Amino acid sequence: MNKALKINGRGVEQPSPESVRLNSGQQELIDRIQRAVRTDGTAEPLPGLSFHRSSAPGEPLHSVYDPVFCVIAQGSKEVFLGNERYLYDAAHYLIVTANLPVVAHVLEASPEHPYLSLRLKLDPLLVSSVMIEAGRTALSQRASVRAINVSPLDSELLDAVVRLVRVADTPEEAHFLAPLITREIIYRLLTGEQCDRLRYIVVQNGNTHHIARAIEWFRKEIDQPPPIERVAQELGMSVSSFHHHFKAATAMSPLQFQKRLRLQEARRLMLGEALDAASAAFRVGYQDASHFSREYKSLFGVPPTRDVQQWREGVRQLATQ
Repeated sequence: MNKALKINGRGVEQPSPESVRLNSGQQELIDRIQRAVRTDGTAEPLPGLSFHRSSAPGEPLHSVYDPVFCVIAQGSKEVFLGNERYLYDAAHYLIVTANLPVVAHVLEASPEHPYLSLRLKLDPLLVSSVMIEAGRTALSQRASVRAINVSPLDSELLDAVVRLVRVADTPEEAHFLAPLITREIIYRLLTGEQCDRLRYIVVQNGNTHHIARAIEWFRKEIDQPPPIERVAQELGMSVSSFHHHFKAATAMSPLQFQKRLRLQEARRLMLGEALDAASAAFRVGYQDASHFSREYKSLFGVPPTRDVQQWREGVRQLATQ
């Protein structure tokens, strides 16, 4: 029997209280995000909280996710980290606890039922504060933890999310209530099945925290060859151990990870800052333009110059509609 249903005295299946709360919360989330974002795009009603709307499945988008908690009100989405796929929808949430280069793709969306989602940034200092106050500093294990995962969304967590979205409509209340509700959301994540993954944002012992430090170095020194031996030594690991724990957390080797970061940053420079391919390649550390072009095509499907041309043509078409 479906756990979301129960049998009443007349033998008729009825939704469980949990199912009713989930359905009610999801419908309110749909209504409020649709009112906040009336056309396709993104809005940020509160610092660290953003809404997204899309009326059609889109092309896979390459980006770097910061530590973040993501909830879908309507539709579904897949996120790839390396070759690993994470699928989530209105019944699940996504959590990311390190800066990761991913490929994201909205799967279900239409004008009648647009894809609607929200994203809440996870501030390590705030997570640390809640973790200490709640007495949740102990880890259940010291193994490496993949810095991204999907979990079922229960009614208690959804209720807190709905209240955060609700209070965003009233700025005078949001100033006081939004921080409190955000702390509740973090607390509920800490008490759920993703507790170790969230704790690794701030806990000082544990391999995933060390890998987060290495990721931050790669981001800051994106144009420099990665000094694997020195980074491993500074983290108190052997080179082989560093490779093992890095791949456990990111699904990629350190070199694969840095290459992905470099190519995504080069694409951002070309599309967002109008740099030509050679300049963008040099900015992120490539010395050989042909090598850059080959690796760019391997990741994005087309050479860099053609990619920029296609993007500009798409922008012009939108502007004439």
